[in-house]
Amino acid sequence: MPSQGHKIDLVSVILPTYDEAGNIVGLVEAIDKAIALPHEIIVVDDNSPDGTSQLVQEVIDSGRVPGLRLETRMTDRGLTKSIRRGVELAKGDTVVWMDCDFSMPPEKIPALLNKIESGYDIAVGSRFVKGGQAKKDVGEEESRLAIFLSSMLCIVLRVTLCWSFTDYTSGFIAIRRTVFDRIRLTGDYGEYFIDLMFRAILLGHSFIEIPYVCVPRVEGESKTAPNLRILFKRGIGYLITLVRMQLIRLKYFVGMSITD
Repeated sequence: MPSQGHKIDLVSVILPTYDEAGNIVGLVEAIDKAIALPHEIIVVDDNSPDGTSQLVQEVIDSGRVPGLRLETRMTDRGLTKSIRRGVELAKGDTVVWMDCDFSMPPEKIPALLNKIESGYDIAVGSRFVKGGQAKKDVGEEESRLAIFLSSMLCIVLRVTLCWSFTDYTSGFIAIRRTVFDRIRLTGDYGEYFIDLMFRAILLGHSFIEIPYVCVPRVEGESKTAPNLRILFKRGIGYLITLVRMQLIRLKYFVGMSITD
């Protein structure tokens, strides 16, 4: 259940990027337009060879998106590490992050923030609650098999972890900064979100899911599973994470700390 209402003083939107030159400028502008609350936007780029950082810097220099910041990571890169770094850089009391390919609608961010203001610790954009929808019409750049397996994975995770939460691989979230006092983001790619949500649920953080329709990316190449080798590798990672979550559950029930 949510606590009493939470006044948001500043929203920090974290955008972890790699080769998103075709999307990033439009996304930054759309997010800035969508959020009426005071906010900053932090692009954490893994030194994209397509010039993503340079495009963001041009927008910063133009001044047309106030509060836009950029960090280009030359070493120790990766999705989870970039989000974690964004959280470290964030000045806001509420943090948002999302994919940077327009598959997640910026216009849904205010709905997530509204739930934080109403007292929830975490608001997640979900493809699997009523009104939401996973990707359907995909192009050649995205694997239908990967999308199907992602949906099946979330069902398995609901059955084995917590049925009341639906989208364990969402990656579209608004979260109170204080949650990170007890939880450290860990894991590779989508595994970090499973870990975050399951720990948060065990620790009693209130959460709610908001439906959204996930659509194919606007520009660029999918990073989810561009080939069978990476799909298989990530599948193994998810299975390992599932086993690890059961160990975390055991630690919780025997009274051991599950905070990282």
